[in-house]
Amino acid sequence: MKNKLRYALIGAGGNAEKKHIHGYLALAGDVEILAICDIDEGKARRMAGKYGVPKVYTDYKEMMNREQLDLVSIVTPNFLHAEITVYALSQGIHVHCEKPLCLSATEAHAILEARNRSGKRVMIGLNNRFTNEAVFLKQWISEGKLGQIYSAKAGWIRRSGIPGRGTWFTNKEYSGGGVLIDLGAHYLDLALYLMGMPKVCSVTGRTHQNFVHTTTRNRNGYQGIAGGIFNVEDAANGYVALENGSSLALDFSWASNIEEDRFYVELLGTEGGASLVNGTLKLFGESSGVCLDMTPKLGLNPNLQLVNEFAHFIDCIRNPEKPLIAPADDGLYFSEIVDAFYESAEARNTVSLSSQQPVLAH
Repeated sequence: MKNKLRYALIGAGGNAEKKHIHGYLALAGDVEILAICDIDEGKARRMAGKYGVPKVYTDYKEMMNREQLDLVSIVTPNFLHAEITVYALSQGIHVHCEKPLCLSATEAHAILEARNRSGKRVMIGLNNRFTNEAVFLKQWISEGKLGQIYSAKAGWIRRSGIPGRGTWFTNKEYSGGGVLIDLGAHYLDLALYLMGMPKVCSVTGRTHQNFVHTTTRNRNGYQGIAGGIFNVEDAANGYVALENGSSLALDFSWASNIEEDRFYVELLGTEGGASLVNGTLKLFGESSGVCLDMTPKLGLNPNLQLVNEFAHFIDCIRNPEKPLIAPADDGLYFSEIVDAFYESAEARNTVSLSSQQPVLAH
């Protein structure tokens, strides 16, 4: 009988409860949840009591030193991701870190160096890579059904979706950026992942602060603070040129004067096309000289789960040679693009990434 992995959760906010605690509770045969850590002891105690977790900490270093952990989830504000990940790796602990992996390519390099020294595994919580639609589409593309993808679009446009003026999301010191690093970690990442994460030639970006002075366009459940810090962009659009000749247009906003929210990836290939819009996957092609539209019925079986993010990570920990679907290396790839985007937006010029290397299979 295999031993259970000793697990703890760092961060007791909404995403920790909605996603990570439930994800690992469902793997009770493989994972023993020992502790929850948060600087707000009350939040940690409430979550621990609700889910039957035996111990609570306010200092993640103390927790790691005492509990002999195998695995942690890091679900904190962005600026803490690198610091905690590097420390966990130094203690021989595997890390499941929420997106984005870190604030910059510099931090990403530090994480990769710490991972390589430790021999442990780091997976980014890129949940959109694990949806049935994304897993199916990735396989469809790998089978050559789209041919050569030459053009792509990705974005997430909200009508009222600012995550609270004055929260850590709107403070660059804590977030690393605004809507691009926040929502781009979902659909900019997904588009590039589906395209095979090719080497980037250049990035052209523009950022905007259109709703910085209002608290009326907040996302449901997020409270704004009048006069709170809001020094990041609430809209970002731009263009990524790839060295294989393809291109990617991107468009993200926390608030826009539009009819309805839209989150999407659209791919155009020489043999077919695909759109994943608001969770609905459609495929386009041709057969016998006739254009065809196809809608995969992935939801007909309510028990269908092609890949589970949490079970996948446990499997990869137990089988070190198995490739991770969302390895830390991909966080470096994403960070280099985001860094170049912000540099381009500030300089109002195109930024070259000719030194970027393609991400290999992990």
